[in-house]
This record gives sequence, structure tokens and C-alpha cells, in this order.
Amino acid sequence: MKMKKIVTILLAAIMILSLAACAGGNEPAGDSDSNTTSQSGSEGSKTSEESRQSGETPSNAADSADSSPDQEPEGIKILVAYFSATNNTEGVAQKLAEGLGADLYKITPEQPYTDEDLDYGDSDSRSSVEMNDPSARPAISGSVENMEQYDVVLIGYPIWWGEAPRIMSTFMESYDFSGKTLAAFCTSASSGFGSSDSALRSAADGANWLDGHRFSAGASADDVMEWANGLGIN
Repeated sequence: MKMKKIVTILLAAIMILSLAACAGGNEPAGDSDSNTTSQSGSEGSKTSEESRQSGETPSNAADSADSSPDQEPEGIKILVAYFSATNNTEGVAQKLAEGLGADLYKITPEQPYTDEDLDYGDSDSRSSVEMNDPSARPAISGSVENMEQYDVVLIGYPIWWGEAPRIMSTFMESYDFSGKTLAAFCTSASSGFGSSDSALRSAADGANWLDGHRFSAGASADDVMEWANGLGIN
């Protein structure tokens, strides 16, 4: 009998120990998941903070930047338009366009001028007849596309009888320069700028006119840009 009691007690003890061990190994699933989520969230916040400190852009910020519209202001658009019968004015115009990053437009007459046309000593030459007639408007071949896109127009020509050639009036009267900034430049052997742009100003009185300038035929790029930079247009 004693032996049976001992066996019974031992079996009971083993069962109690087994039950205690099983109870100790069962942890609440909710607590375990909660701890993992919390640590993950903490690490995520730390990563974002480190990204900000290191100058890196978080992915959501990058997406936002990519979708935002371009806010950079556009630069002014400049056109250099010129008439050159003997290529002297053309050289100055090219230097201006290059130095300012401007577009270049050559005012080309439908009927090109010949050497005889430019004989200032002949009162019957084409240029003499045109300059003696303030209403003369020589036709131009072609036109400036989208003149409205330009904020500034620099207008070049040779001096004929102290004035701008009549073809320049044809050009000025072909467009609306209202609100634009304009300035004239000319080339001559000896004549000064004077009031050579007076007819041009009358044809575009709604524009903002800046002081013009006279250049010699061989004006350097430095001379040309000294005047251009002094206009304050760029």
C-alpha cells in the first residue's frame, strides 16, 4: 500500500510540474505583435529624421517636389533686328546678339540695293529718291515670327542722309511694339546718332525707348557690349 501511495504522489507531482511548464510557455500574441509594431515605427521615425539631417529627401517629399509646377521665372526675350546694305551694321548686330544671347533678324528688302542704288552723289539713285520722300516705304521680304514674344527689340541701321533708311519705317509700321523696350543703334563713317531714330520713335510711340548709339563700322565686341550693358535690359 505504501508503495502505491508513493507512486500516486509521484505521478501527481509530475502532472503538476507539467501543467506549470505549459502555462509558462504561452505568451499573449497581442503583446508580442504590439511590441514589434512599436519598434518598427520608432525605427521609421528615426530613419526620416536621419534623412532630414543628412540632406536626403524622403520618398514622399520627392514625389511632392516632382509633382509641383516649375516656379522659376523666365528670362526676358531680346531681338536684334537690323538692316545692312554694306554689311557694316550686320557686324555690330551679330556682336550684340551673341553678347546678349538674343535672336537675330535681318531686314531684307524685296528688291536688293545695288551699288548704283547706293550712289549718294546721284540724286536719281534709288536711295536718294527714297530719302527725299518721307512717305517712301520699301517692301521687306519675310517677317518676324511671333514678335509678341519679345520684351526688348534692338534696331540697327546705317545712317543715310542723317536718318534711318526708309525701309526701317516699313519695319516699324509692320508690328505692334506697345509695352516693349526699344533702342536703336546705327553705323556711319562720320555722322553721329543725332535724331536718326525720330521716325522710328513716331512709329512706335507706345514703346519704352532707351537712348540709341552710333558705332563705327569696325566696332569691337567690347564697345558694342559696353553700350548694351548700359541699357540695363539683361
